Amino acid sequence: MNTEPKSLQEAIVYFANPDNCIDYLVARRWPNGAVCPGCGSTKVSFNPSRRTWKCGSHHSKREFSIKVGTVMEDSPIGLDKWLTATWLLTNCKNGISSYEIARDVRVSQKAAWFMLHRIRLAMQDDFFGSKLGGEVEADETFIGGKSRNMHLSKRQRRITGTGGKDKTAVMGMLERGGKVRATVIPGRRKAILQAEVRKHIEAGAALYTDALPSYSGLANDYAHAVVDHAVEYVNGRVHTNGLENFWSLLKRGIAGTYVSVEPFHLFRYLDEQSFRFNNRATNDASRFSRTVSQIVGKRLTFAELTGKVGSGAAC
Repeated sequence: MNTEPKSLQEAIVYFANPDNCIDYLVARRWPNGAVCPGCGSTKVSFNPSRRTWKCGSHHSKREFSIKVGTVMEDSPIGLDKWLTATWLLTNCKNGISSYEIARDVRVSQKAAWFMLHRIRLAMQDDFFGSKLGGEVEADETFIGGKSRNMHLSKRQRRITGTGGKDKTAVMGMLERGGKVRATVIPGRRKAILQAEVRKHIEAGAALYTDALPSYSGLANDYAHAVVDHAVEYVNGRVHTNGLENFWSLLKRGIAGTYVSVEPFHLFRYLDEQSFRFNNRATNDASRFSRTVSQIVGKRLTFAELTGKVGSGAAC
């Protein structure tokens, strides 16, 4: 394990060897030995010449590769390119565009765009019903540009929300000393914001928000304290500066790297930035390892991504 890469330069050299790619992925997917993704059998044999496994049970598609059952399934792109792109997206603080990935790993821009969205799916955290507690900040913001600056075809696709014409509303909740959660919301109405608060924050927690009227009434379930930004930004421990920092990182990445993000893909960029923020205390190798360990059981087809079939592609 000491030979595993710790930097981008080491990662490029390490993953240039196909056997290293297989070993790295197997160690995270099957730490106790390979398992057939079709039937769950451990009676499998490895073919080193093809770098595939064959299941001893009698069922269709008995031969499988390390990509089967992951975000990389059915992709003809090599593991070296997949893992390099994953390293870059996981560790570049402001993200990395599909044009940069296309140049760096020598694939088409369309293929790079598809790869990045599948990697973002792997970066998506599964909270399994857990809620934030202790001291929690809640805030909302708007993402997007002015419609007068857009082409008419793009302008007609834009989602507008209450209080943020031409922009998409996003809500975030940050547990101090813990993790942030961010989600696209249809507006800033009271019912919407309070439903999100109750969904993600445990009752009795100290809740800090701004003076938006939509948050009024939460004092019955939370130790709710408000800071009025028209007067001050900090009042002792009552502030939302942690979330403001997260919004700054998010908007810097969108404006500086991605330039324009369609509203129906915005939740994917929230997952990306949330992952990096929540793992900011670790090093590049640890963030990369965690992303790789989350590639299993997640699938995103191009038809789903582009909204051609019913899926989670739209916000």
